[in-house]
Amino acid sequence: MHQNNKINNFAIVIPAYNEEATIRNIVERALNQSDKVIVVDDGSADNTIGELDGLGITLIKHETNKGKAASLWDGFSSALEMCVDAIITLDGDGQHAPEDILLLLEKANDFPRDIIIGARLADKSAIPAKRYYANKFANFWIAWAAAYPIHDSQSGFRLYPAALFNDLKISTKHGFVFESEILIKAAQKNIYSHPVKIPAVYKKGARPSHFRGVADITLITLMVARSLISRGMYLKGLYRSFINPFDVEKPAVTK
Repeated sequence: MHQNNKINNFAIVIPAYNEEATIRNIVERALNQSDKVIVVDDGSADNTIGELDGLGITLIKHETNKGKAASLWDGFSSALEMCVDAIITLDGDGQHAPEDILLLLEKANDFPRDIIIGARLADKSAIPAKRYYANKFANFWIAWAAAYPIHDSQSGFRLYPAALFNDLKISTKHGFVFESEILIKAAQKNIYSHPVKIPAVYKKGARPSHFRGVADITLITLMVARSLISRGMYLKGLYRSFINPFDVEKPAVTK
């Protein structure tokens, strides 16, 4: 463990849309991990905002529903104004345990320049079959475009180094496509992602996922196709991600 790289100054960004059943519990637990918690309410029609009364957070309100991408981008902008070293994102529906932030931080000690992803796909039995195979399909295309193996490209539980957002240009503002494109654009800057195994939490009675399966995977595939076509199908990426996988599991060397 490289304690000299230890990340202490980080913000937690939680996009929320109709999360009244879970949001207060998630935010209270997040506050135990950091005093910099940013919730972006994306035009919720329920009592999500009311559930946050009295909590010491930064609350950003969207008057109308703008989508997860806009919520994340506004949360990132707010976090960067706090001059943090890293930004952690997690969902407000209880699928991610704030206590597992410690696992991401521990991994980031070895890879302070890179993205850390809370990966769920190792626990296949706990994930709805359609969601599991949709994620695996997305992993294939995104790994090709990013040119290295990616284990859970659709997880919203991530640690981003703040420096990633210096001059980061994203072509789409669609939620799940946005998070996928970040991985591709980051790889072009030699910033890679590293998985940390976390439990897959899909509670009975939880609100339906905002992920739209076929529709979102189609949009992700189209985004990746544009990226590959613009680079002549980027066969180097296919080689490095599947034929002779590029090993990113080596601690980054500070330049």
